[in-house]
Amino acid sequence: MLLNRDNARFAVGVIGNIIALILFLSPLTTFVRIWKSKSVEQFSPIPYLATFINCGLWVMYGLPWVTPNSLLVITINGTGLGIEIVYLTLFLLYSDRKQRMKVIIIVIVEIIFVVALGFVVLTFVHEPKKRAAIVGSICMVGNIMMYAAPLSVMKLVIKTKSVEYMPFFLSLFSFLNGVSWTSYALIRFDAYILAPNSMGTLLGLAQLLIYAAFYKSTKRQMAAREAKGEMVMTEKSVSGRVAQNPRNDSRV
Repeated sequence: MLLNRDNARFAVGVIGNIIALILFLSPLTTFVRIWKSKSVEQFSPIPYLATFINCGLWVMYGLPWVTPNSLLVITINGTGLGIEIVYLTLFLLYSDRKQRMKVIIIVIVEIIFVVALGFVVLTFVHEPKKRAAIVGSICMVGNIMMYAAPLSVMKLVIKTKSVEYMPFFLSLFSFLNGVSWTSYALIRFDAYILAPNSMGTLLGLAQLLIYAAFYKSTKRQMAAREAKGEMVMTEKSVSGRVAQNPRNDSRV
């Protein structure tokens, strides 16, 4: 029975790793757009800053000196940490000076916090259970921050009635990631993984519902913007020809 439960937990953990990897890669199209336009436009760095510190904390939680037999927690969060570094680097390259300084300061503070926490826990706390309780409690907060980070984008969506700056796949895989890790935590009960991921499931579902509610209005806005752009181009073309005609007439 225990063996079956361990096998089931491992299998769900592998599925969770795959979904989480897709979640980390889901903003790729957003960053391709940023790279092509050389601008971060109205995209927010908050989700990537929250995910950066969250991955760092969970890597620490999965260390054998903190929580033994948690290799799957380390592998996916270590991978996610590397991916977020790439995203934040691109954000720094293409944001304005004011926003760039804010992101740099937040990243430095996050790194100092994770390093300081690791030093204190591994140096002064000697029982693995106590280490897991301390780091796990902080990880819960970090995970909730990651799932709650899109709330700022959701506010923009409701205000503008447009989901243009809320990537669909990020919302979808946030929901699926929450479901998979909630299941993982329930097979062998782990409150530190269960609490934030069950909340993440609900927040991911809320994002999907908001996306569905404003999808059509977004399409209308984008179509109107494209039509307006075409009208402006036509007017410029006509005014250019009118400006040339007097010169042509004077030569006749």
